[in-house]
Amino acid sequence: MIFKVYFQESKTQVPVREKTQTIYVEGKSVRDVRRKLLSYPYNIEFVSSIEGAFLEYEKQNEDFKVLEI
Repeated sequence: MIFKVYFQESKTQVPVREKTQTIYVEGKSVRDVRRKLLSYPYNIEFVSSIEGAFLEYEKQNEDFKVLEI
């Protein structure tokens, strides 16, 4: 399953909507994705699964790349 992760680049950075970034990660569950990203210095705000029409829409974005960890 593919998950969309909303995050700030630094764990010490206060979440600000305008600075929020996203990555796509393949995993079994939200917990699995969070565990995979523990070694990264990200302040994870939200993890959401994407599938169906929403996944197809996201794939049209030129920045769509699934992070394989």
